[in-house]
Amino acid sequence: MSTDASPTFRTLSQSQKTDFHPEISAPDISSAHDGLVFWQYMIAGSVAGSVEHMAMFPVDTLKTRMQIFGGSLSVNPVGVRQALGSILKLEGPAGLYRGIGAMGLGAGPAHAVYFSVYEFCKEYFTRGNPNNSAAHAVSGVCATVTSDAVITPMDVVKQRLQLQSSPYKGVGDCVRRVLVEEGVGAFYKSYKTTVVMNAPFTAVHFATYEAAKRGLTEVSPESASDERLVVHATAGAAAGALAAAVTTPLDVVKTQLQCQGVCGCDRFSSSSIGDVIRSVVNKDGYRGLFRGWIPRMLFHAPAAAICWSTYEASKTFFQELNGGSDK
Repeated sequence: MSTDASPTFRTLSQSQKTDFHPEISAPDISSAHDGLVFWQYMIAGSVAGSVEHMAMFPVDTLKTRMQIFGGSLSVNPVGVRQALGSILKLEGPAGLYRGIGAMGLGAGPAHAVYFSVYEFCKEYFTRGNPNNSAAHAVSGVCATVTSDAVITPMDVVKQRLQLQSSPYKGVGDCVRRVLVEEGVGAFYKSYKTTVVMNAPFTAVHFATYEAAKRGLTEVSPESASDERLVVHATAGAAAGALAAAVTTPLDVVKTQLQCQGVCGCDRFSSSSIGDVIRSVVNKDGYRGLFRGWIPRMLFHAPAAAICWSTYEASKTFFQELNGGSDK
């Protein structure tokens, strides 16, 4: 999955620092950090995640179609233009938004967990060194492991609904049929792969974001406070694009596992990442592991920019509400 509000996100004068909750010495979900309390991070993260996924959902649909096409359904690579043209011709613009309800239900709670856990861990691991990129990466990994447990079931539903000629009538029908026909375990067959993918994704994402934001701020420190939206958006876009490119093969594996047995997709005897990779390579060669990398980057670059901007704007709103913003 705006304005700046954390001590790593802007430079405060010494007098400002002394007024900025100096009594906080250790992370506590009931105490303030960056002028916010735990539940406010959850709301800020929920808003950011929902805005991000709703805005970029059509691109996510293209990515899913491209990662499924070319496996058991086609012998030729499917490009972005082909996938988009096929959807618009056969299903109309509404086809790009099929499954958005599932993401709407899952994105808010998952990102609430994601960002609140990240902030909690960042306060703990970066104590005394707010520019520690390793601590940011570790905090991001902790955040994604917990949030993936929330989002994975709805992601399964979302991707199955995104398939061409999906047999499901909607979110409720998909959930019901998966439970009856495959059991609750079907919702978590891709969880291990999702974590294995998102751990490095998040580590790269957060470390790149914090470093890029710090670098952009240092370029023009005198105007940093006036250009916070541009800084967050630019740093977020760079972080999202890089992390997406690095982890595309694992995203292909995740999509294959979540859509197996639906609309002609291959079914796998186990949830082994290695087995799925071998299957994809045998059918499509190594290029099959990078299927959908263009829409994946096109999704994550602007999505990260939107998410971070919205998240930081929400944090600043709560800071002002709490009386903790700069005067």
